[in-house]
Amino acid sequence: MSNEKIAGVDEAGRGPLAGPVVASAVILPEGKTPPVPFRDSKILSASARERLFIWLHESGADIGVGIVDHEEIDRMNILRASLYAMKIAVGKLKSKPSLLLIDGTFTLDLTDVRQEAIVKGDSKIAAISAASIIAKVTRDRIMDDYHGQYPAYGFDRHKGYPTKAHRTAVLTHGPCPIHRKSFRVRPV
Repeated sequence: MSNEKIAGVDEAGRGPLAGPVVASAVILPEGKTPPVPFRDSKILSASARERLFIWLHESGADIGVGIVDHEEIDRMNILRASLYAMKIAVGKLKSKPSLLLIDGTFTLDLTDVRQEAIVKGDSKIAAISAASIIAKVTRDRIMDDYHGQYPAYGFDRHKGYPTKAHRTAVLTHGPCPIHRKSFRVRPV
């Protein structure tokens, strides 16, 4: 039996026109079974994501979250902001992982831990799926809070992604303070 601590790492919020990018790193608890099988957060229902989010927090999983806001995204670009959020998330883990399994094609600027980038890792590796769920639910909750401040944009429905309704709201009202200035809004 290996004593290796494997952390899955993923992000949510690279594509939206507004709000932060949120990353998570998760080391799953040994010997515990989730109430719903882990899957990529994008294919789980909102209720399944919420159940897994709560279970992960109650199960003893080691969870780190990194959040990079819209202003920092505009300063550094979305790719660098995503990788920076992941680095923050790894740094917030309580225990030091011996291996990072990162969704996508990039590894992090960390020299003290082995890393592997895995394309579509959120649909292949449970720890990455768990990280995608933590990141997505955390970001969705942030966007729900922003909806209270900026109700004309419908952040509670599209979470800042460039839906037709969101693009129409931006073209009608102009951008609000949490919109990413470096992202272009396509005409409807």
